Amino acid sequence: MKKIVRAAQARRINPVRIACINKAETDLGVPLARLTAALQKCYDKYFLPVWGYPVKLYNTRKAKPSDWQFIYFDNADQAGALGYHDLTEKGQPISKIFVKTTLDDNQLVSVTACHELFEMVIDPIANLWAQATNRTEYAYEMCDPVEEDTFKVDGIEMSNFVHPSWFEPFKHPPGTKFDHLGRLKKPFSMTKGGYVIIRRNGRVKEEFGSPAKAKRFAKEDRRGHRSEFRKSRGLHIRLKKGQKPRTA
Repeated sequence: MKKIVRAAQARRINPVRIACINKAETDLGVPLARLTAALQKCYDKYFLPVWGYPVKLYNTRKAKPSDWQFIYFDNADQAGALGYHDLTEKGQPISKIFVKTTLDDNQLVSVTACHELFEMVIDPIANLWAQATNRTEYAYEMCDPVEEDTFKVDGIEMSNFVHPSWFEPFKHPPGTKFDHLGRLKKPFSMTKGGYVIIRRNGRVKEEFGSPAKAKRFAKEDRRGHRSEFRKSRGLHIRLKKGQKPRTA
C-alpha cells in the first residue's frame, strides 16, 4: 500500500507513468501506437485541465516496477467484464481491457480503454465517495453517469466524463459544466445511458438514467463489480457488457 501512497503523491508534481502493454491477439480496431497517442491527447487536452493529474502513457512489453499498468487482453478474467481496474500483487494500479469480450459485445476498445484510464487515475484503489447528504454518498466514478456518450479524438471514439462539480452538493453558478459534453445540468445527475453507484444508510446499490438502461444492466453478470467489492475489498471498477456507447 505504501507504493500506492507514493504514486498518488507523485502525480501531483510529476506525471505518473503508465505502461501500455498489448497481450491480445485480437485486433484492437486501431493500431496500438495510434490508440495510445489518442488516449494521451484526449487526457492532456480534455481531462487534465479539469482534474489536474498528469500522466504519461507509453507502449512497452514489460512495465517498470514503479509504473502503473494498462494491459489489453483477449478475454475477460472476470465474467461479463469489458474492463476493470484493480491493484497488482505488489500494490500498483492496473487497468485490464478485454478486447475480444468488448468487440463481441459490439463495443469499441477505445471507449473501454478511455473509461478505465480516467477512473483509474482519479481513484486508483476505488475507495473514494462523495457525500451528497448526511445519509447518501456517490462512488467517485468519472464515466459511469455518462458512459454511453462518446466523442472523437483524432477520429477515435473516447468516453465522456464528469467534472469535479458533479460531486459537489451545492448550487452552482449558471453555465457550470458538470460533464465534458455538457449533457448534465446538476450534480449527481445522469444521462439516459448512465448509472451511478450509491451508498445510502450503509447499503450500496445502483441507480439508472432510464428504464432502458436498467433493463440492459439487469442482464449483466454482477460478480466482481465495484459496488459489490466495496463491501469487502473496495478494489474493482468494471465496465460491463450491455453498456452501449452513443456517439456525440
